[in-house]
Amino acid sequence: MIADSVRTIWCRELRRDDISVDDNFFALGGQSVIMAKIQGEFIEELGVEVPMDQMFLNPTVASISAYIESLGTVTQ
Repeated sequence: MIADSVRTIWCRELRRDDISVDDNFFALGGQSVIMAKIQGEFIEELGVEVPMDQMFLNPTVASISAYIESLGTVTQ
């Protein structure tokens, strides 16, 4: 499931274990450097490039996972 992979990446990059699918990236302390690292992890682990604007528009695990799934190109 994409949401599980996204959550794992967020937990690792934000250095937290308690992230839920509805937590807001920015409320968790996320900022642009971490966002760029997460983008790289999406490419490496999921095989999908997520534009920065989509990261801002979809600031939760649930919403960015739905966006990634809508691309239909995940190589998980």
